[in-house]
Amino acid sequence: MTHGMAKVTSAPPVAIERTIVLVGMMGAGKSAVGRQLAQRLKLPFYDADHEIERAADCSIAEIFRQYGEAYFRAGERRVIARLLEEGPCVLATGGGAFMDPETRAMMKDRTLTVWLNADFDVLWERVSRRSHRPLLKTEDPKGTLRQLMTDRYPVYAEADITVLSDRAPKEETAERVLHAVADHLESQPQ
Repeated sequence: MTHGMAKVTSAPPVAIERTIVLVGMMGAGKSAVGRQLAQRLKLPFYDADHEIERAADCSIAEIFRQYGEAYFRAGERRVIARLLEEGPCVLATGGGAFMDPETRAMMKDRTLTVWLNADFDVLWERVSRRSHRPLLKTEDPKGTLRQLMTDRYPVYAEADITVLSDRAPKEETAERVLHAVADHLESQPQ
């Protein structure tokens, strides 16, 4: 079920026993919404990309440049596995994390996955403001972004929950996620 456009009222209280992992494209708002969500749920928040940079003691762009994407994905998988051991939290992942079959299987087995689904215009508006996205350092960054969306959206659709990430304030998107999580948990057999 996709949660989207309607104005959202204050979300019901939710008891979280599993980590909530936010997946989606770069620029979908995973970190900004994740911080809001963690604050409301009184859970720790982790940004996987930040944790990877901390563990590697260098930027993601440097890791890509020096070692390549395969090396980065292996490190990303290890960092995510470590974070999932720490108990319930809110985890914002990089855009490619859910694309890795091993990482995706681990998340689907041990967490509640939420896809923040944003359209091209919203994503481009957000990612074009910053230049630190290694996958967009191409001759045609718009075309690259469109191709990434084409490749990734069918896989992101495997997440437990889909929530629209549009131009609404991050607080409103976090409310949408809270409602979606509450609805999902309510629909699960006891």
